[in-house]
Amino acid sequence: MIYFDNSATTITKPPEVAEAVTYALNNFGNAGRSFYGAVLTANREIYNTRAEIAKMIGHEEPLNVIFTSSATESLNLVIGGLVKKSDSVVTTVLEHNSVLRPLYLSGCHLSFIDCDDDGNLLIDSFEKLLKPSTRFLICGHGSNVSGNITAVQKLKDICKAYNITMILDIAQTFGTVPVDIGMADIFCFTGHKGLFGPQGTGGIIVNGSYDFKPLKTGGAGVNSFDIFQSKSMPDFFEVGTLNSHGIYGLQKGVKFINETGITVIHEKETQLVRLFYEGIKGIRRLKIYGDFSSIEGRGESQDDGQAEGQEISTTDSRLPIVSFNVEGLTSAELSETLWTGYSIASRPGSHCAPLLHKRFDTVDCGMVRFSFSYFNTFDEIEKGVSAVKEIATR
Repeated sequence: MIYFDNSATTITKPPEVAEAVTYALNNFGNAGRSFYGAVLTANREIYNTRAEIAKMIGHEEPLNVIFTSSATESLNLVIGGLVKKSDSVVTTVLEHNSVLRPLYLSGCHLSFIDCDDDGNLLIDSFEKLLKPSTRFLICGHGSNVSGNITAVQKLKDICKAYNITMILDIAQTFGTVPVDIGMADIFCFTGHKGLFGPQGTGGIIVNGSYDFKPLKTGGAGVNSFDIFQSKSMPDFFEVGTLNSHGIYGLQKGVKFINETGITVIHEKETQLVRLFYEGIKGIRRLKIYGDFSSIEGRGESQDDGQAEGQEISTTDSRLPIVSFNVEGLTSAELSETLWTGYSIASRPGSHCAPLLHKRFDTVDCGMVRFSFSYFNTFDEIEKGVSAVKEIATR
């Protein structure tokens, strides 16, 4: 199998990740519940995982790294715990349903930052959408469809000027590109994609103090005689038995990234996506979605689709994602052909990002997404290019 679905989950991981999970299964007790060796070992390694993640993002307080089952749970807890029906919230047309559906459920007043024809946010639209009741900006750092990375620092500067809390979904970028604690106030991440951890891991990183409404409550191993859940971090969110086995595996994935270097990983993935993009961009009957100017050099077409007077959100890098369609085939048909004919795993469909597919007019056909990882090879990329060429030209 040639695996090009890393934005859904990474399959090839550092070997120490699986070794850590196996070790934890046989040696970890229930963290925070006693003082014997197996419990203390679990306590220590859970804290060490917090510390590794805090180190990656540049946070000085590891206890403000909270563990959940996924980025989806993290976003539900944060949005449900902070956003009130009376609030106005700004989000974007790029968002995953993990952002959109909790916002719809909250009943808040929503405004959307639009994008250009290449999927780049129109940054100056943000300030025009603000109201006296605007309390939050909630957005993704990188698109799981286009692979574009949003220039979030510009958004953060506006949030700071208007005293708006910025919540950043880093499910696609954490472990793949540098993410800094100064980029947002609250971060929601997953463990099983760029961080190389097991599925069922994720978390919240809180940069500051916020009055969350409790959405989960129960035993936390401390303050058991209190009527209500402790508001201290991480106990407020970490109710019940933690997935210490998965968290220990996640620690090894994060440690691999910290030791290898995020810039080394990002450069390798950029080389992979550049090789694939250059190999397929001239194929007749094939349409590619997203802005690739950062890896091929900006040309005269960089302003296509830009509204007059709008500042486009672009950075000097992108995610290792290429989404495309072949004329005459739905994304499901193309993805199935790639698998049955070439053993290439890809992701067809809407990628849980309905508003961006509406913007790209791909609701009926979807897109096929190739997403690469540090552990993919250049030979695999060449085989992927060859397969797409054969399918598109026959």
